[in-house]
This record gives sequence, C-alpha cells and structure tokens, in this order.
Amino acid sequence: MMRQLYSLLMWLLQPALRRKLARRALQEPGYLEAVEERFGYYSASVGAGDPAPGRKTVWLHAVSLGETRAAASLVAELRKRLPGMRLLLTHGTATGRAEGARLLRPGDSQTWQPWDTPAAVARFLAHFRPCLGILMETEIWPNLVAGCARSGVPLVLANARLSEKSWRQTQRLAWAARPAYASLTAVWAQTQDDARRLASMGARVQGVFGNLKFDASPDAAQLASGRAWHARLACRVIMFASSREGEEEALLRLLAAEPAARAAHWLIVPRHPQRFDTVAAMVQAQGFALSRRSVWQDGPPVCDASGCIWLGDSLGEMALYYGLADVTLLGGSFEPLGGQNLIEAAACGCPVLMGPHTFNFTEAAELAQAAGAALRVNDLAQALSRALALVQDTPRLQAARHAADVFSGAHRGATGRTVEAIAQLLESGAR
Repeated sequence: MMRQLYSLLMWLLQPALRRKLARRALQEPGYLEAVEERFGYYSASVGAGDPAPGRKTVWLHAVSLGETRAAASLVAELRKRLPGMRLLLTHGTATGRAEGARLLRPGDSQTWQPWDTPAAVARFLAHFRPCLGILMETEIWPNLVAGCARSGVPLVLANARLSEKSWRQTQRLAWAARPAYASLTAVWAQTQDDARRLASMGARVQGVFGNLKFDASPDAAQLASGRAWHARLACRVIMFASSREGEEEALLRLLAAEPAARAAHWLIVPRHPQRFDTVAAMVQAQGFALSRRSVWQDGPPVCDASGCIWLGDSLGEMALYYGLADVTLLGGSFEPLGGQNLIEAAACGCPVLMGPHTFNFTEAAELAQAAGAALRVNDLAQALSRALALVQDTPRLQAARHAADVFSGAHRGATGRTVEAIAQLLESGAR
C-alpha cells in the first residue's frame, strides 16, 4: 500500500519535474536534451532489444559527474573481461551525461534515468532489456528496484556508500528503503562502516571492496599541461576545488581583508557549472580582477600584486587544474555539505586542506589525513592561513605532494574486485 501511494506521488510530480528541468536548462541546456526519455519514451536512434548474438547489455547508472568519473575505470575493465558487452549508461544530471558520452563505443547506448514510476521503469526495461544493472554508490529508487525484480534483471549496488547522516535520513523512510535495499541482488560497499549501515537497512552486502575512485587515472595530458603552466609562474598557486554555494563568497571576503594572501595566485573551480557566472560576479564585486579559463589560450595570465582571481569555468579539466595548483582547498567541506572527492587531488599529487564537513568521504578523509596527504582545518580562515604557510615551505610542500602520491597508490584495487564479482554474477545465470 505504501509503495502504491509513493507511485501515485511520483506520477503526480511529473509536471513539476518538467518545470524543474526547464529552469535548470536556462543555465545548463543539456537538461532539455531528450526529455521524454526520462518518462520511458525513446527514439529509434536509442538502442533497444537484444544485442548481436554473444553480446550482453550491461546497464550502468551513474547519476552525476562524480559517479560517472568513478565508473570510467569500471567500464574499461568490464570491456576487457566481457569483450562482447554492450554498455547502456544512464544519468540524472546534465554534467553526468556529458561526461558519460566519453565512455561510449559504437553500439553502446546512453539515456536518462527513468523517472521512478512503475510505467516509466517498465518501458525502460522493455526497451533496453539489460542482462544486469549496476547502480553506482547511492542511487536506490523503490520502483526501479521493484521493476528489475519483476523482470528478472539482477540489480547490484557498486561502490556503495551510506554516510551516517544519510543512514539516519534513510531510517525515517524505512517503509520504502528497506524493501528496496533487500531486493538488490548484491551490494559491494566502500568501507566496513558503509557495509554495517547498508546491512542494517536489509541490504545483502557481499563484499567490502574499497573505493573505485582510487583506480581512476587522471588525464595525463591535462596534468602535464597544468604542471607546465605552473612552471612558468613566479609564485605558488592555491586552488579552491569543487567549491559550493556560500564557500566562494566567504573565501573572497577573507582574501579582500588579507593583502598578504595575494602572495599566491588563487584559482576557484566551482562544483556546478551553472554557478560559473555567479562566482565570476562575486569575484568582481569584491574588487578583484577576474581571469576565466574559458578565455585562456596557453595558460593563465600572470596576475600582479593588485589582486586577481582565476576562475576554472570549464568541465572535465580537473587534472589540468590540479597540475596547476600547489595545494587545494576541498569544496563542500567548509559548509555542512559532506565534502567533495579528495581522491582525485591525491592522484594528481596535490595536497588537500579540508574543512570540518567530510561525511561523504569519511574514511578517505581520515586515511588521507593519516598519510599526510590532507590536513584538517576548522574553517576557511584557518585553511587560508595554513595554505599560505604550506606553499611558502618548500620542503614541507614537497613532502605533502609525495604523501599524496603514496596515499593514492596504496588504496587501488576496488575495480578489479568489483569486475570479478560482476563476472561471477553473470556466469551464475544472469541472462
């Protein structure tokens, strides 16, 4: 009865979803791409039905940019293990879909995640007929899980995480969450704590494999370009990576009040592209000169002592930015947002200063701090002070960069373990 009421609510919310997509599209036009796919209606150009003999359609859902990047190594290894595989990628955000397009090969398909009504899910499964579904990290939708169970499609949760905060919220929706978690074929958790919380919700946790993000290799060409640009500069670079709303303005006020902070170049890379123009306006409102990555030809301009902020207003270039930076502040960790991915910074040899809020990556943050690849601070003011001290201490900065490299290499291997488990599941009878 409760899921029927939930299904009715999701059906009633469809007009609201369309309005939301139209609003988001004002800043990210990708949200207007193939809108009807979200409701289970597909054009003839979107692959359907059974693949060629001997090929299996493996469906992977990566809701947004971070999950899609984490999935890249998994997709590459799956292709090696299952050479006849046809990939079906689904997403919920425009940035995830744009990033996912890089993973496609001829014969693959890409579409939006179906809105969680029984009808849309049924149309999705009937159209694509996957032999297996892989959900990345946290994406559990009651009707999607129930539809897969009815259709006999094994559905797994890979790189699974459930923070303490999310666990408490999920408990309040146990009437919907418990049946969904219990209906998954398998769950492979990132950490023991994730496994414990997931199991308490009824999930069949069959392994703790680590975090796939450790296996992602940064773009070597971008990293080399960023480091080459840095080598031409006369001073250090401090980056605010994947910054979130409220954080940039707080940093800019601190920089405006502290002239000594201008001894370093400052680079801000907002987490969400729809905020690029907003952050640019903030920079100028605080009296700083602004230089945007989108107008650079061969690296950033050298700023004078009067104050200039670089804005990383591009997608898919984080390796370039980390190569350009000496140290980075971790976005999302200075407001109660849980923090962004610090693993990518470590893979590029860039030390991290993180605020008090890292509940989305609790274990990774603790391990990075223990390894010397990251430093915990209380707030942005302390982050600014510590960052300036670090970039002015060359031996200490070099030690932190080395620690980041070592930390990144020490935690790889989740991809191989996940692919082996998927292969075993398919061999055991997934159609």
